[in-house]
Amino acid sequence: MHITARVDYAVRTLLELAAADGVVKSEAIAAAAQIPPKVLETVLAELRRAELVLSRRGPDGGYRLGRPATEISVADVIRAVESPLASVRGQRPEDVRYPGAAEPLQQVWIALRVNIRAVLENVSIADVAADRLPGFIGELVADPGAWVRREPRTPAGT
Repeated sequence: MHITARVDYAVRTLLELAAADGVVKSEAIAAAAQIPPKVLETVLAELRRAELVLSRRGPDGGYRLGRPATEISVADVIRAVESPLASVRGQRPEDVRYPGAAEPLQQVWIALRVNIRAVLENVSIADVAADRLPGFIGELVADPGAWVRREPRTPAGT
């Protein structure tokens, strides 16, 4: 899975709003999260369309969360700015069909989506903002293999 800059910025934007617990001006979000202001405008518009943030105009205006941070999962954010969590050539895994020997590959893509959902749908913006990640996250990152980079395998003797 590739986490785009837009997703990263969107999650960080919501974290700043959760930490502020009130209305925050975009300039303050951009400075605190180190997000280019023009990019932040685009991200905020996408988050507003998804009703993850609300905006208020005027001198006392700014942005605030559209619902409690406990009710916004990281998966919600990804879906708001990038669409489905897992896709294959732009299609949902259940819509992909393969002929012949590749036919079982669809099951691999669906299993991948299940695992992505298992993490991202169960971590809220509030969890991250409060640095209280669910226990299963600690278990997953405690595995030493989680931190090891893996490169494509090369045939022995090459």
